[in-house]
Amino acid sequence: MNTSIAAATPATPPTVATPERPRFVPINEGPDYLPFTKSALRDLKFKAHDRKNSRGETIKGNGTGPAGMWVQIGAKVLIDLPVAYVWIESHKIRTAK
Repeated sequence: MNTSIAAATPATPPTVATPERPRFVPINEGPDYLPFTKSALRDLKFKAHDRKNSRGETIKGNGTGPAGMWVQIGAKVLIDLPVAYVWIESHKIRTAK
């Protein structure tokens, strides 16, 4: 096995819920698991999908909606943590060589 390829691949976040790390958490508990405040998480949820402004122009969403990061049941909004970790990982800044 080529160890350089195995070492270069990023570790995948845990997909199995454990008592220490649940799979779904409400927005109010999100800051305990993610590097965002409650307000920042609410803003991410609001801007999750593309939307139109008052002039009818499309404002691009941040991609968390199509990624499946949010689960809404009635008024309750939950964060799917494994999806959130993958979304954050996909936004790493890559430096040019």
